[in-house]
Amino acid sequence: MKKEIKFSLVYRDMWQSSGKYVPRVDQLKRIAPAIIDIGCFDRIESNGGAFEQVNLLFGENPNKAVREWVKPFNEAGIETHMLERALNGIRMYPVPKDVRRLMYKVKKAQGVDIARSFCGLNDHRNLELSIKYAKESGMISQATLSITHSKIHTVDYYMNVVDHAVEYGTDEICLKDMAGIGRPVFLGKLVKAIKDKYPDLIVQYHGHSGPGFSVASMLEVAKAGADYLDAAMEPLSWGMVHPDIITLQNMLKDAGFLVKDINMKAYMEARALSQEFINDFLGYWINPKNRYMSSLMIAPGLPGGMMGSMMADLENIHAGINSQLEAQGKSPLSLDQLLVKLFDEVNYVWPKMGYPPLVTPFSQYVKNVALLNIMSLYQGKERFQTIDNNTWDMLLGKAGKLPGPLAPELIELAKKQGKEFYTGVPQDNYPDELDKYRKEMEENGWDTGEDDEELFELAMHDRQYRDYKKGVAKERFLKELENLKHKSKETKVASGTKSKSSSNNVEAISSPYYGKVYLDLSLDLDDNKIKAGDKVEKGQRLCYIESRASYHSIKSPVDGVVELINFNEGDNIKKEDVLFSIKKEQ
Repeated sequence: MKKEIKFSLVYRDMWQSSGKYVPRVDQLKRIAPAIIDIGCFDRIESNGGAFEQVNLLFGENPNKAVREWVKPFNEAGIETHMLERALNGIRMYPVPKDVRRLMYKVKKAQGVDIARSFCGLNDHRNLELSIKYAKESGMISQATLSITHSKIHTVDYYMNVVDHAVEYGTDEICLKDMAGIGRPVFLGKLVKAIKDKYPDLIVQYHGHSGPGFSVASMLEVAKAGADYLDAAMEPLSWGMVHPDIITLQNMLKDAGFLVKDINMKAYMEARALSQEFINDFLGYWINPKNRYMSSLMIAPGLPGGMMGSMMADLENIHAGINSQLEAQGKSPLSLDQLLVKLFDEVNYVWPKMGYPPLVTPFSQYVKNVALLNIMSLYQGKERFQTIDNNTWDMLLGKAGKLPGPLAPELIELAKKQGKEFYTGVPQDNYPDELDKYRKEMEENGWDTGEDDEELFELAMHDRQYRDYKKGVAKERFLKELENLKHKSKETKVASGTKSKSSSNNVEAISSPYYGKVYLDLSLDLDDNKIKAGDKVEKGQRLCYIESRASYHSIKSPVDGVVELINFNEGDNIKKEDVLFSIKKEQ
């Protein structure tokens, strides 16, 4: 008898791994029937993580969004699952016990079936209450392993977490390969170990595409006995997101597994609707670089979804570091060179920081320390000059037990600064707070909502909820969207080039792409390269941009004289960066 593999569409994570926002509730309701009609999905990742927080940011009631979004799946018999961060709930920092407990009651009442609970440190103590409260509320508990790759993250290491999760009563296990750096053979061995010991335990695998391992990993875990695989669909599959369902279904069918057929008409309808949402407003916050896959992500182990923010961080310090190098009589660094240095520094600091799996928020902590170390080193200072309070909480044990030992220099630094290490249960550091928030709602005349869901949102996301209730969030979002739309309208396409006109008769030519910019593709014919002061004609090629493995010619939309070139050969540039300023001929 063929082994059946079932699929879950991670619609929430598809958007969260691509950009800042998720579709509005009216859009979610429109696409749900098409997703159901695709016919191959037994589960949908519907909410959790940053989903509700993002709803609040653009002025939408997250509780209404969850209830209306999951309803059609409930009616169709498709299970829905949310992502939550154990001690951190569905936010980035620890949550009081009573707020965590209320979360499961609210989500179950809203129609969410499964709680996928992960601790970024794989501390089973943080998972205990997640499992207890999920089951208490009537949800399926899916205890989750944060997958990474190091000498200490062995099969035995992960099985210790699994054993405790089973002891606490979990119904399922998920392997959350958030950076996609889990090695396929290792993941197969881990799934086999789980199934050998707990043959009736459901196992689900979630792997991002970024470094390129994920399809091989999915075949290996399927062969080892996994029951569910997480999949994405165009236009948001691959890149730093997840493998596409079409590829996975065809691969597994060929390998002899029992998989459901795909209704391609419905797939194309859902694909078109997602693209419509991108074109409507979501695309303004989606970085095209998230479409790339890169084996460079293997070494540092950072999640691909961090690439956009990481490059922005590097761009912010790039000029400052080159100023330091110039003052020292040294050659400047390109952005690519700086990126490699950041990756090297992550590799250096990660073991010293106790090998925390590089998943939100701990991936940000490690990256931030590495970034600040680079700045310190170029200033002639020692490493670890600046460590923020959240990172210290992780290092001191307040967020959970680190997988590995802390480096002696960090222990010494903590003692020097009078910091105390914590070995107790992390949850004990965060007292109950629901009464405080209930009082605030009473004072403001705010309804606590059906099943206390509004009380929950205030307690979980207090600042964002207050802005939502006051209308500030929606005003801020609409202003941000209008600015982006205005910026887009301001640009025009001329010979494949975006340009902006200004009142002083100077044409500012902007890039229509993300990528690398070159004045000429020849290695030695410098005379062909445009220089400041050169006359150019309308339609004349000014430079090339390497984007998505293609070279695009950027041509002048006007006759004139080049006044300014705003880049160096081989620089990384962003979409709508101004490349040239050309004074138009009269």
